[in-house]
Amino acid sequence: MRRFKTLLEAELFGHEKGAFTGALRQRRGRFELAHRGTLFLDEIGEISPVIQVKLLRVLQERQLSAWRERHDIRRCAPGLLHPEDLRKEVAQGRFREDLFYRLNVVHVVIPPLRQRRKTS
Repeated sequence: MRRFKTLLEAELFGHEKGAFTGALRQRRGRFELAHRGTLFLDEIGEISPVIQVKLLRVLQERQLSAWRERHDIRRCAPGLLHPEDLRKEVAQGRFREDLFYRLNVVHVVIPPLRQRRKTS
């Protein structure tokens, strides 16, 4: 499990050469690569509390660390398609409430095709 957390953290935030076993070179993370673009955060409710804290910090400060430049990133969290499920996670203490409210800003409701009117 520790290796998965390290890999997820490295994927999102990047890493320096030698930061962990298998880190043979420096790698830019998804946040840095998404500068002036959109970052699609799938399965957001499944991340560990440690990564939740780091994610919240990046979203609030809009920078990865004190010495790096600020990043302009739009984020899309499809895990919030059913925010009531994530609210249950918050109520049970498995997901940070402040992170939930930081991500739960704009809802785009797209009804299923069967509920849409047919146009010709």
